Amino acid sequence: MVTDDKRLYVAHGTNGPIYLCGKMANRHGLVAGATGTGKTVTLQVLAETFSQAGVPCFMADMKGDLSGISQMGQMSGFIEKRCAEFGIEDPQFKGCPVCFYDVFGEQGHPMRTTISNMGPELMSRLMDLNETQAGVMTILFKVADERGLLLLDLKDLRSMLSYIADHASELTKTYGNVSTASVGAIQRALLALENQGADKFFGEPAFDIMDLLQCRADGKGIMNVLAADKLMLNPKLYSTFLLWLLSDLYVRLPEVGDQELPRLVFFFDEAHTLFTDTPKSLVDKIEQVVRLIRSKGVGVYFVTQNPTDIPDSVLAQLGNRVQHALRAFTPKEQKNVKAAAETFRANPAFKTEDAIMELGTGEALVSFLDEKGTPIVVERAKILFPLSQIGAIAPAQRDQIIKSSRLYGRYDTMIDRESAFEVLLAESEAEARELAKQEKQEAQVTKAQEKETKSKSKKKGILGKIFSAILTSVTAALGTYVANTVTGSKSRSKESIGKKVTKTAVSSATRTATRELTRSILGNLVK
Repeated sequence: MVTDDKRLYVAHGTNGPIYLCGKMANRHGLVAGATGTGKTVTLQVLAETFSQAGVPCFMADMKGDLSGISQMGQMSGFIEKRCAEFGIEDPQFKGCPVCFYDVFGEQGHPMRTTISNMGPELMSRLMDLNETQAGVMTILFKVADERGLLLLDLKDLRSMLSYIADHASELTKTYGNVSTASVGAIQRALLALENQGADKFFGEPAFDIMDLLQCRADGKGIMNVLAADKLMLNPKLYSTFLLWLLSDLYVRLPEVGDQELPRLVFFFDEAHTLFTDTPKSLVDKIEQVVRLIRSKGVGVYFVTQNPTDIPDSVLAQLGNRVQHALRAFTPKEQKNVKAAAETFRANPAFKTEDAIMELGTGEALVSFLDEKGTPIVVERAKILFPLSQIGAIAPAQRDQIIKSSRLYGRYDTMIDRESAFEVLLAESEAEARELAKQEKQEAQVTKAQEKETKSKSKKKGILGKIFSAILTSVTAALGTYVANTVTGSKSRSKESIGKKVTKTAVSSATRTATRELTRSILGNLVK
């Protein structure tokens, strides 16, 4: 129920109804408690009350239970008892307008985003990369931006990984070390991510965050319910996806300050997954988004088992709190109960720490902010029953709601436009063709050279035979000449010394002339 002054009736305490101030609803909140204590019903009551007030909500449905918010509730023994306790005579059961979503596109409209929209920091968290590998991921995004390459889906990311690996030496000079080992580790993480079904999450058409801020024609806020039963099998994907939604809301929405009612209320169920194994730098970013997004008119409500699941820096910003029962059988659990009790403004009527362990199903300790933003004294209260159906709806009912949705057909068919994968593939093919062309030209040149060399070798072979024949003839002639000279010298032993000198000179001149003639002939032949 919503009052005229925009107060939301959500619980009933000792002193009567307890209201959540609409103006302070964007100051965030916490719903905590052990399993089975009533957190899901509390979330449903809050959501349908916001819907009646004209505030759209987004919530993750872990078990399918929240799908019942789309159907009209029915009277039961439990509700009859609550009506008597709260003084309600004729509850007006009604369902809420609902839009179902599913990252995998099985139980609702697909919710996708692109690799570029996710950014290097969230992608590194999603793939559980170490600091060095995260640095390589940052370089990858930087190079893609500088080259104007769109990173839309996983194959784009894989192509960019291959590209920076092939150009590691030149990129290292500009951006820092790009090691083969880091690229290989990212590729293995990418393969694991793909095997978990993340390939359906990344791509186009990308989900428009503004579709979450819609109301029906009668003014009721639409309940955006995300089917998360399968998504929760990969907690990292779940928490990173919701963190991306928050970040996108923060970037896209204009500043509006405190209004009578928030523009959107975001319920983050299983909130502990957001902070498990999360580096401090990312926790700081989450804290910043939570702190600043309230000025955009968005309230964030974390749903978890224990307040200690939330870092103190974030917990301090959650002004509206509903604490269901906690069990404390061990010293550690008792310490957690004490820590939870200390987050409330004490009530002198009871000891908060003891009350937390005494609460029954559907009961809670409640403390909301007043109109001035001050936490009211904690009260022990019973949460209002929902006017919509408690529990899951039938698959046929879900299908009917999906097909009658205004978004039906907008996101259902995946498209694949030109992006990094296609551009780099075209470049690779062009380089391959150019390389093949160069190799063909080099092969032709080599073949021509081999042919010329073979021709010269053949010519030299013929000339060698000619040279050998000439050399043999000349040698034989010279030998005959020398023999005749020796024989003549014996018969002419009495000739004068003058004649011998003259003949020796002539013989020498003859040999010289013969050698020069031979060289000249051979030189002309081998040119």
